[in-house]
Amino acid sequence: MRDLVWTITFAAILLPAGVAAGQARTRVYAKVESDMTIYPGQMFTYSVVVEGGKPSKIDISPIARFNPQRAGSGSSIQTVGDRTTISYSENYAIVAGQPGTMVLPGVTVVVDDQTYTTNAVEVTVSAPGTTDRLALEVDVSETTCYVGQPVVMTVRWIVQAQVKDVAFDVPVFKSDDFFIEDLPDAAGAYARTEATIHGVPVVVSENREMVKGMEAAIISFRKVLIPKRPGRITLEPVTVSTSMATGRVRTSDLFNPMRVTYERFAVQSEAVTLDVRALPETGRPKGFYGLVGRYTISASATPTEVSVGDPITLTIRIGGNPYLKPVQWPDLEGVPELVDNFRIPAEKASPLVENGQKVFTQTLRAGNDRVTEIPPIPLAYFDPDAGDYVVARTRPIPLEVAPAKVLTGADVEGLGPTSVSRQVQALREGFSANYYGSEVLVDQTFSPLAALVSPGYAAIWALPLFALAGSVVFRLATRTSPEAVARKRRRQACSVAVRRLGEVASAEANQRHDLLIAALRGYVGDRFDRTAGSLTAADCFGIVREATGDADLAERLRAKVSESEAARYASIHAQVDATQVEEAIALVRQVEEKAKR
Repeated sequence: MRDLVWTITFAAILLPAGVAAGQARTRVYAKVESDMTIYPGQMFTYSVVVEGGKPSKIDISPIARFNPQRAGSGSSIQTVGDRTTISYSENYAIVAGQPGTMVLPGVTVVVDDQTYTTNAVEVTVSAPGTTDRLALEVDVSETTCYVGQPVVMTVRWIVQAQVKDVAFDVPVFKSDDFFIEDLPDAAGAYARTEATIHGVPVVVSENREMVKGMEAAIISFRKVLIPKRPGRITLEPVTVSTSMATGRVRTSDLFNPMRVTYERFAVQSEAVTLDVRALPETGRPKGFYGLVGRYTISASATPTEVSVGDPITLTIRIGGNPYLKPVQWPDLEGVPELVDNFRIPAEKASPLVENGQKVFTQTLRAGNDRVTEIPPIPLAYFDPDAGDYVVARTRPIPLEVAPAKVLTGADVEGLGPTSVSRQVQALREGFSANYYGSEVLVDQTFSPLAALVSPGYAAIWALPLFALAGSVVFRLATRTSPEAVARKRRRQACSVAVRRLGEVASAEANQRHDLLIAALRGYVGDRFDRTAGSLTAADCFGIVREATGDADLAERLRAKVSESEAARYASIHAQVDATQVEEAIALVRQVEEKAKR
């Protein structure tokens, strides 16, 4: 009994300490992973890491002003001595702002019903250099406009050098003063690619022009800005930073004796000020909902010869302006002549955009035979050129409406009952002869034994049996071990990678970076028994350095993968040409040669 009391007392003393020790093993912190200097407009990864537990909730509202975007999650297991720690990380992509220090405050994390707050993280954003070989221009179609009037913003970047790792910073894309819409692409561009800047999709075009006697690449994109409020609104300068080639240095590598050196540069546009005027209150027509610009409206109907209650398909087309997104359904219920003489369903189909017009379709039914036309349908908008409101109307559509036919009971039921004058008789001659009697009956009782030996049933059960036997023989004949498959992958890794790289130059321009990355990752994965899809540039560096012992060669491979990844996710990028493909092939062959030693 005395030993039992001591045991209970000892456990009571140690239990809180054990719980505290278990809680102490949970560690929550935030970090920024970057192996290079961060410049304005560049994207970096902010990670929330939990060691010793799994997060059930992460509140990132404290860093919401930096517009973090989910960039995946991961987990890892680390063993030190006899202690194993499982870590979970949630990653977010953040675009660096202006030069200086970005302070990312701590975020709240819930782990096993316990709330933790991460540490604050300071990110240093460095100012890049300047050069006269880069220029940036921002133009707007109107400097004086009205609230709701579309204004076209054009960004032109003039490049007279070899560049990579491009990053745009467009402050207006983060502003709440405008609605941002798309514009039809201009024809004649040398190349186009789709990109995203601050979460806003853009279509980037590239052309070639002579600028100051030198050929230059003109990189441009356009967006439509629709002001939300009146007043003077300043469009902050647009900034683009990039790594520009500044020279070549000699290396000791036999296959790559010269290496291009890059330095970080940036260029900034001038600020643009818009004078946004409020729409006048006087003269505002009924049904105006904010359309600014010039618009046209037309209507058609089919059929035009109907009876009362028959459906009439009314089609309304609104165009005359390239910006059709703000155009709403015409207010049919606001036309008294239409409401008094037609039945209008409450359901409305979604509009379509066809041939530069927004098309609305509705079904009407005439309520009486006195209807002679579909009345004009109005569209109110503000014309900024005239400085006044305009109401455009469709033309009346003539109709011929006949009274509806009334169905009687006789029409529905028919003329009345009829009697059958002939009896059914059995025919004994000709093709229609009928036979009856027990002698014409056939015993169709199912017999398993008879079915087993009958030709039809034998084919049914024999085919699956033969197929099963054939598949077993095939599997036994072609069976290979995982080790043999891995050896074959390693043996063919170089030739497969060279073949895939050779196909890059003939692919579409916007797909070349993806194909080049896939080929390099595939080679490292096949050659060194790794999963290619999960390899990062840093992973490739570590694997190749360990396998070859050549840190410079591993760094060149990492740089090639990083450049292609950055070009793929950046706003714009240089195209992959035959020279870059040859460099990648030579790089793969060097790694293969040194890995065999």
